[in-house]
Amino acid sequence: MSQPTLSIDLFWSFRSPYSYLATGRLVALQSDFGLEVNVRPVLPIAVRTPEFFERVNPLFPSYLVRDVMRLGEFLEIPIRWPRPDPVVMNPDRTYPLEQPYIHRLTRLGVAAAAQGQGLAFLDEVSKVIWDGSVEGWHEGSHLAEAAARAGLDLMELDRTIEGDPDYFVRAIEENQQALEAAGHWGVPTMVFNGEPFFGQDRIDLLIWRLQQAGSHAAH
Repeated sequence: MSQPTLSIDLFWSFRSPYSYLATGRLVALQSDFGLEVNVRPVLPIAVRTPEFFERVNPLFPSYLVRDVMRLGEFLEIPIRWPRPDPVVMNPDRTYPLEQPYIHRLTRLGVAAAAQGQGLAFLDEVSKVIWDGSVEGWHEGSHLAEAAARAGLDLMELDRTIEGDPDYFVRAIEENQQALEAAGHWGVPTMVFNGEPFFGQDRIDLLIWRLQQAGSHAAH
């Protein structure tokens, strides 16, 4: 008897190091369990809710960097804070309204998901942004080559977005509303049968739930 095809919604941000660190494992999960992953990119909290960082403990940024670098070492995943940061920050640690990178990246993620290659696109592009292998991920052919590895044409994705930009604005807003409706605000959040699993450290719990629902790894 064939096992049921299960699906999750994945809420994910191009500026989130934890999203990047989770992605390779989610790719493996998709393959091992025959899982359908509905990619739903959202804007990072620095853009969605910039006042968040005005309220956060001043120790948070330094601990965040320490934690993600340690986690990358533990998982044996290369990581370096992106150059440039996908979200531009002022010297006083506030965030300007003009953001030259993150809106395009997030819309590209939505466009890739619409073509059924959302997770592959997130995987390839996040590596270029986060793994430290390139300087200036936004320049040259880096993004185009990452898209090609995911089976997509970057120019075609950009043309699709330019043809109906309002659609992509709405889609991202709907994703953000759906994330909150599922019971969380952060990324990565995986939602299975209405239950949110927030954080890269909840993937094992997600697997446990998938197994309870009758899904088993193919190998």
